[in-house]
Amino acid sequence: MNLKRLLTILCVPVAAAAVPAAVPAAAAAAESVTVRPDPTYRQQPFEGWGASLAWMAVATGGYPNEIRNRLADMVFGPEGLNFTIARYNIGGGNAPDVPPYLRAGGAVPGWWKAPAGTTRDDKDWWTPGDPAEFDPAADPNQRWWVDRIKNRVTKWETFSNSPPYFHTVSGYVSGGFNATDEQLRTEKIGDFTAYLAQVTKTLERAHGIKVSSVDPFNEPNTNYWKTTLGSDGNPTGGRQEGAHIGPAVQSQVIPVMAQALSSSGSRAVVSAPDETNPDLFAADWHGWSPESRAKVGQLNVHTYGTGNRPIARDIAKGAAKPLWMSEVGGSWLDRQDFTSMDPGLGLAAQITGDLRELEPSAWISWQPIEDYNNMKPGGETPAGMNWGEIQVPFDCPANATLRTCPIRTNTKYHTMRNFTHHIKPGDRLIGVNDRASTAAMRGENLATVVHTNASTVERDVVLDLSGFASIRNGASVTPVITDVGNALKPGKPVRVIGKKATIRVPARSVTSLVVTGVSSAAPGTGLASGKPFSFTGVQSGKALTAENGTLVQRTTDASAPAQRWTLTNRTGSHGNRDQFTITNAANGQVLSTANGAVTLAPAETDNPASRWRLSTTGDGTWTFVNVGTGELLDVIGESREDGARIGLYRATNGANQRWTAVTR
Repeated sequence: MNLKRLLTILCVPVAAAAVPAAVPAAAAAAESVTVRPDPTYRQQPFEGWGASLAWMAVATGGYPNEIRNRLADMVFGPEGLNFTIARYNIGGGNAPDVPPYLRAGGAVPGWWKAPAGTTRDDKDWWTPGDPAEFDPAADPNQRWWVDRIKNRVTKWETFSNSPPYFHTVSGYVSGGFNATDEQLRTEKIGDFTAYLAQVTKTLERAHGIKVSSVDPFNEPNTNYWKTTLGSDGNPTGGRQEGAHIGPAVQSQVIPVMAQALSSSGSRAVVSAPDETNPDLFAADWHGWSPESRAKVGQLNVHTYGTGNRPIARDIAKGAAKPLWMSEVGGSWLDRQDFTSMDPGLGLAAQITGDLRELEPSAWISWQPIEDYNNMKPGGETPAGMNWGEIQVPFDCPANATLRTCPIRTNTKYHTMRNFTHHIKPGDRLIGVNDRASTAAMRGENLATVVHTNASTVERDVVLDLSGFASIRNGASVTPVITDVGNALKPGKPVRVIGKKATIRVPARSVTSLVVTGVSSAAPGTGLASGKPFSFTGVQSGKALTAENGTLVQRTTDASAPAQRWTLTNRTGSHGNRDQFTITNAANGQVLSTANGAVTLAPAETDNPASRWRLSTTGDGTWTFVNVGTGELLDVIGESREDGARIGLYRATNGANQRWTAVTR
């Protein structure tokens, strides 16, 4: 697209259109992919899309109305990114005598008032609940955003990047002098959690909002957060608030945070740990006490690492906790660029992978608005970057206009809208066989399939709807296309014929396939269909086998009743967190657990030890999460040997924990 000094948001709604008559088939595209949505595997109702306010709100909340209103509409407006979740960043704040050194927007104000003459060496003056030391009018710029968007936001979360300087070991909010040193003073945990609870409650009362969750951490178990001092004793880096807080200290904070919220009268739950990636998330979780795990009401993870998303998914399922993907961002091209599809395709792949492998109930962008100055060549990097879907200078003067302080978008802005305009709060994402597609149902109706074609040639997407019971006469699929020349451009409806529709999508594009007339799960499909299944280990190629009152892996034998299992749904219908009992065809015994081991219980046994939640990424393989223990079926020692025992172990995303299901 061409850059303009004034940005006009273009969003053309999909109009109801007459279904066209069948036309002769066109020549096949250079590529073809069959996309098969599975309505028998439905994620929990989607809570929505969102963003952290933080730096972008601090930097722009004081801008002239025409700029800040336009930005708020672009992020939270229905024609913009259409976000409905907001995370408010509770600033820590450096001491009054520390000169500015944080990045533009990064100096989020703290909610405290220091006595005159207070310095960075004064760290024991603050008293929880003392009105003389609390500033209820703090952070006006970020709070302008709260007022501007509160009628569009349905979920609020507050979070902390760093405790106030007086609760830190180093005395600075940018981290310790060694990046792996504990930064939170443990003797101040009660004061710190009281601070977060007081700010949260003040926000609720002052702005008429309800905060659902409070996260006291941000990427806490990392080596990112380090303060460097110059020769004059003042900080020269890092550039943002951050604090290393290891799992043991996190475990101390969580129950105290829960008590502080309860004491303040807030109904918000504790969310945690907001960790950088699923592997560190797992390390944090396993470092918490049972009490701390119980006190967490919501689990948050970032996906700056994507290799082991299913670990976080299965930990959340085992703990029966909601899971948010609470932060991610990226450039996806090593230069600042407002026309290339690379950033848009990269973001689309990130979203699709997160929704598919992590199964979060919410997806939260880090900063959809970034500092143009920091992203341009010579800013953060020599070539520039594409963080943020929207870029605007963070140093615009008080008399700025949209002409002198231009707003720019890269292709991530429109490709994200392909998701946020067509997958809505309350929808349920469903299984799909294709790694480049995301499918969603609205009630019992298939609503949309968002498909990313990163190829350099056009592609025929064959939408296979055979998993659905009801396909009305006249059912159709309408493509809404974003590519280098189009933003959410509706195409012609395509009829569903023989339970299939073929839609041609352009090269290097993201397309929302809007479906009408297709609903309900077809009978006889899915694991709970009543049909017997066998389960073959991905690592070993051997089948789960009932043998002598326990479970082993054996060479697959299609005729062996001991290798056939029937699943009974005990809690719901088609949900990804439904609980199943699993019965062996040979002896009627039920797959169960006892004393940390896998066992076979008598027929009709039904209790938490004998119930399982199953997970899949749509590739035909499954993990089994035990309801009683939260652990997974696991080939002990990763053995490939015939007769190897099956046990229980924490989620690892290992091939020895994944099983291919085949109807027998």
